Amino acid sequence: MDREPRDRGGGGGGQVLLLILPTGHPVRHFDRIDSTNLEARRLAQDGERGPLWLLADEQTLGRGRLGRSWVSELGNLYATFLFSIAEAAHLAAQVSFVAALAVHDMVMTLRPHLGPRIKWPNDVLIGGAKFCGVLPEVVGDSPTRIAIGCGVNIAHAPEGTPYPVTALGKDLAVPAVLAELDASLTRRLAQWDEGRGFGTIRDDWAARALGMGGSVTATSGARRITGTFKGLAADGALLLEEADTTLTPIHSGEVSFAELERQRRNT
Repeated sequence: MDREPRDRGGGGGGQVLLLILPTGHPVRHFDRIDSTNLEARRLAQDGERGPLWLLADEQTLGRGRLGRSWVSELGNLYATFLFSIAEAAHLAAQVSFVAALAVHDMVMTLRPHLGPRIKWPNDVLIGGAKFCGVLPEVVGDSPTRIAIGCGVNIAHAPEGTPYPVTALGKDLAVPAVLAELDASLTRRLAQWDEGRGFGTIRDDWAARALGMGGSVTATSGARRITGTFKGLAADGALLLEEADTTLTPIHSGEVSFAELERQRRNT
C-alpha cells in the first residue's frame, strides 16, 4: 500500500494516513477514532460519495447489530467501506447479505480450513463462535450512500461475552485482511449490481448458511415462533415454516438455530 500522511478529520485527535489498496480504493487510516461508521456518516454529510475505506487501529464507540457495543482491541480490524448507489435506499438491506458473503470469501481465502458458516442475516461464524461484526447503514442520500462497518477479530477475541467468540490468528496482519476483504467485497458488490443480482447473492448465501432446513426459533416483538428454516424471501427475510405449514417471513429480531446450539454444546 502507498502511504501519505494527512491531517486527522473529525471524531477525535491523531494522525490519518492515506493508503491505496490493490483495487484502487483509498483508505483513510486513523490511529484512534470514535467509530469508523460515524466517520463515514460525517463524510457523507460533507458530500463524500466514496468508494473508500475508513480504517482505525482503535475505536472508542464501536457498535454492532441491534445497538450492541463492539470491543475494539489493538491488533484487530475496524473498518468501514463507504460507497454510493444510484438506486433507492431500501435496497441497502440487501447489502447485509453481500457483506456476509464477502467476509466468508475472505476467510475461505486466508483460513479455508476453518470452514466458516453464515448465520442469518450477516454473522459469519467459525465452529459456532463469532469473530466478525458487520453493520451496514444508510448514511446519506442523493445519491444513496451506504457504510458497511466491519469488525474482525484477528489477534484478540474479547472475554466475558454472552456468546462464544474467536479470532483468525495473530500471524495474520491487519493490512492483509483488509486487502482480501476489499477484494472480496468488490467482487460481491459487482455481483449484486445494486439489486439486479440479488437472486444469485441469495443463492450463494443459502449455500453457506447455518441451520438451513433445521429447527429455528425467532422472537419478533412479543411473539416467539419455532419452525423450520426454509430459506430467504425475495427481500432477504428469513422464511420460517411453522407446524401448520404457514410460511412466516422474519425481518428482524433475535433468531436461534438448533444446529448452532448443538455446535456450541459440543465445543
